[in-house]
Amino acid sequence: MLGIIVLLHSLLRWVLCILLLATIIKSINGVVTKRAFANSDNKISLFLMISAHTQLVVGILLYFISPMVMFGNMKDSQIRFFTVEHSTLMIIAIVFITLARIRSKKAATDAAKFRMLMIFSLIALVIILLAVPWPFSPIARPWF
Repeated sequence: MLGIIVLLHSLLRWVLCILLLATIIKSINGVVTKRAFANSDNKISLFLMISAHTQLVVGILLYFISPMVMFGNMKDSQIRFFTVEHSTLMIIAIVFITLARIRSKKAATDAAKFRMLMIFSLIALVIILLAVPWPFSPIARPWF
């Protein structure tokens, strides 16, 4: 069961990253070209938010069953990373992804919609990049 959830969490991260990059690229393009905010722009931000929240649900489930999450042993950097740092930063990133969607929907102009998506999505991307256990980091995890 744990292996399936870890695999699902790993696969969903790629979906999330692709949608996040696509959202950022489309929003930068929209800001630069000053084009109208299209239905496809709205849908990609919706799919991004859905994938982020799905990843959050899988991550929360994993948080409660993973042997990497232990309270009271914060001196171990790997346990601290998965118990506190990774989960906290990812929740913050998902908040920014959600804010990107909400703020872009409520913006009055197309330019403001693109700006909101771009700014909040870029912030989320930076936070995600900080919170990923990269293979070259001390808390190494495989790519797949």
